[in-house]
Amino acid sequence: MQPLFRTLRFGALLALGFPVTSLSAQAADPASGTWELNLAKSKFSPGPPPESLTRTFEVNGEDVKYTLKGIDAEGKPILVEFTAKYDGKDYPVTGSKDFDAISLRRVDVVTAEGTSKKAGKVVQTSKRVVSKDGKTLTLTVKGTNAKGQAVNNVSVYDKR
Repeated sequence: MQPLFRTLRFGALLALGFPVTSLSAQAADPASGTWELNLAKSKFSPGPPPESLTRTFEVNGEDVKYTLKGIDAEGKPILVEFTAKYDGKDYPVTGSKDFDAISLRRVDVVTAEGTSKKAGKVVQTSKRVVSKDGKTLTLTVKGTNAKGQAVNNVSVYDKR
């Protein structure tokens, strides 16, 4: 009877271990995946808001590849990209008029902060929070844009 009990206990631990491992991998970066801008829930100052935005976060080890695609308020395409780590170091950004480098720092499992720079000068700070259910990403950005205007945006994204 003892060996059977050990076998059942080991099997139960394995059965419980797989979902926990899967959840741990997801918890490593809940922003991973594709997110669609919810214009109705977002606020852009200065406006007008973009017509559409899709954010994609691809996690590979410590690297996070970020892609922002969309259409701006004037109907022009947007494509901003970078690959960074959550280590507070600056990484190059392509496609943004507002900044050319970003540094990321993880605050907790669902929260990350970013510092965006243009020619070495901090121009924007951001805070990204993923909801507990993993279905909503909220990005708050403050600073100045390439036109020198104050930026205070709260953009809300739905997981695709």
